[in-house]
Amino acid sequence: MERTGPPARLTGAVAAFAAALLAAGGLTALAPSAVAADADQARNGGFESGLDGWSCTGGSGATVGTPAHSGTSALKATPAGSDNAKCSQKVPVQPASTYTLSAWVQGSYVYLGAEGTGTTDVSTWTQSSTDWKQLTTTFKTGPSTTSVSVYTHGWFGTPAYYADDLTLIGPGGAPAELPATPTGLKAGTATSSSVDLSWTGSAGATGYNVYRGGTKVASVTGTSTTVTGLAASTAYNFQVAATNAAGESAKSAAVTATTTAGGGGTGGGLPTHALVGYLHSSFANGSGYTRMADVPDSWDVIDLAFGEPTSVTSGDIRFSLCPVAECPNVESVAEFKAAIKAKQAAGKKVLISIGGQNGQVQLTTTAARDTFVSSVSKIIDEYGLDGLDIDFEGHSLSLNTGDTDFRNPTTPVVVNLISAVKTLKAKYGQKFVLTMAPETFFVQLGYQYYGSGPWGGQDPRAGAYLPVIHALRDDLTLLHVQDYNSGSIMGLDNQYHSMGGADFHIAMTDMLLTGFPVAGDQTKVFPPLRPDQVAIGLPASTQAGNGHTSPAEVTKALNCLTKKTDCGSYATHGTWPALRGLMTWSINWDRFNNGEFSKNFDAYFGS
Repeated sequence: MERTGPPARLTGAVAAFAAALLAAGGLTALAPSAVAADADQARNGGFESGLDGWSCTGGSGATVGTPAHSGTSALKATPAGSDNAKCSQKVPVQPASTYTLSAWVQGSYVYLGAEGTGTTDVSTWTQSSTDWKQLTTTFKTGPSTTSVSVYTHGWFGTPAYYADDLTLIGPGGAPAELPATPTGLKAGTATSSSVDLSWTGSAGATGYNVYRGGTKVASVTGTSTTVTGLAASTAYNFQVAATNAAGESAKSAAVTATTTAGGGGTGGGLPTHALVGYLHSSFANGSGYTRMADVPDSWDVIDLAFGEPTSVTSGDIRFSLCPVAECPNVESVAEFKAAIKAKQAAGKKVLISIGGQNGQVQLTTTAARDTFVSSVSKIIDEYGLDGLDIDFEGHSLSLNTGDTDFRNPTTPVVVNLISAVKTLKAKYGQKFVLTMAPETFFVQLGYQYYGSGPWGGQDPRAGAYLPVIHALRDDLTLLHVQDYNSGSIMGLDNQYHSMGGADFHIAMTDMLLTGFPVAGDQTKVFPPLRPDQVAIGLPASTQAGNGHTSPAEVTKALNCLTKKTDCGSYATHGTWPALRGLMTWSINWDRFNNGEFSKNFDAYFGS
């Protein structure tokens, strides 16, 4: 303990005895030994240096300027799905010592605690605090404890909480030493867009940072990773550094790896910026029927809507032109095929789109899978098409209970679809164009929820497209998620975004190009797609679907994603001038609306 006054004066016999010892040279000092004052052992507890020293689950943490208890910053952490927004740091401590942990917090159900104490782990919490409130707890470390983890967290389903001025008062532990530099870095399997890396672990390391050309591209706890989002036929240099509480080691020796030549995922012969549209070929609606020969030249990819199954689980896909009774101006099959050839001669791609709102497809068996392959092949061959668009909606895809890892799916409808598409790609070769048009519920919602969840009870369709996209990413030409007919979706800023404006398209597209932890699990990160694999899906007009976006807002979204201008409040994680373009439902509705959608695209990209 720190002394509050000077030591007591030596008097009487004691003083005489001390004087005699000094005179004899037997006493060099007579004063109590100094005791260092306990100090704050937490690092960056005021969050003035961002999240330096802190790790927050599910990317849930950020620093904000308001509200702050003191200084200019505080922690804001947002629970999402099964993630309680736990932010923690490992602190060196002394064994068998007493510590006082405190923090100022604000919000509902905010917890403060310490774990790994070697005795009894502790925590304290407040149910609700609309203003700053201090939480405090104490603990004693075990006889061999040299570090503890201190943390804050919120509760499932509650709003963001705030924390500031966290302190851990007690004797300082031995400072952590930097881990050794990793050795043995080597490149394994390379594809057209990814490279497998592995290395030898370093003593004292708790994690590793992976660098590509000097830029950090991954942080992992193990000694291997797959770097994705790479360009085909390109050489890359990689290094790895070890990390722990003391910081980061020097980078390892570099290793060079070259990606393979690309297949269908390299663009499928599309222009640098492409416009994709659905053509109502098999049915009529209020937009009217458009003959293939009358499709304007603006459209680079024409998706024939729709091929549908004879029954939900048959896998038997059929396609036919709209009946004359429904579409009086429909062309003949021969005219339709001739018009397709003319479009292809002009550089356009024509695909069969499977599914749609009414075409539920569930490949529950291998027999249905094989029937899907043969029936889709028959359609492609009959009409001379360039490839396939997967537009599974409704209940076509869902995940069985216990299927929790998008990288290794086990649900038959998912596994069989992946297998079927790979078979089709192998049959038609490198020029086969593969596109997908999932709804946000099946893709971006996976940031919060995946399948029925760890405890069951969630909608099993949540994020169910992610394993399909991931397994086929090297074959995928374009992913154009439907940014319409959607509820509000949480973006990487842990805020909810709603349809109708540039913000929604910016946030949803940023997720695809940045990647994200699935259901908040940092060990299961959906890797980013290449920008040339991504287009933004929008309705062509107010009649075409909920979430229509005006041309001015579409332009803002494109400016933000490709030029980093007009971004509004959402901060993207990159700039992607190679973003492929736009998709719309539909060509018919755009013609009905005097071509407003396609004209805006042409004007933007200078077509």
